[in-house]
Amino acid sequence: MNGPKTLGSADDRSTAGLARVTMAVMGVQDPANERLTELRDGLLWLHKVLLESERASYEHSIERITTSNQFLGLVLHDPWFAWLRELSQLVVLIDEMQDDKEQRPTMADADRMVAKARALITPSENGTGFEKGYFDALQRDPDVVLAHSRIAKILAALAKR
Repeated sequence: MNGPKTLGSADDRSTAGLARVTMAVMGVQDPANERLTELRDGLLWLHKVLLESERASYEHSIERITTSNQFLGLVLHDPWFAWLRELSQLVVLIDEMQDDKEQRPTMADADRMVAKARALITPSENGTGFEKGYFDALQRDPDVVLAHSRIAKILAALAKR
């Protein structure tokens, strides 16, 4: 029975990961998937740093977050964290592309995701959504600046391939 498409179960993700490992062990190279994995890993690192930064800012401005469940609820539903959802959605899009058993990602797909990431991580003082939240985070948190530098280097390296 097929249910609604979800973000992917742990079994789906582990199966896709196993397929990538098996291909690597067998010497089968998949440059598009390699690029997407490198991009995804870099974006996840940035996402983690931004979540930590926003949590600290929220706790400073609003209230202390006492449990992981409370934090998850805030990240999913509170307007304070809404700007981060664009980055979350890009990571999920890459995951779904890599997990698609019927259509393997192409280099054009990887190029498109790199371009989306590059456009997304362009901060703007006068922007809205992610670009404004990202600008603010870069102004207040040196860890975000370091994470931005890291993802910028990853994007530059991926653009050269």
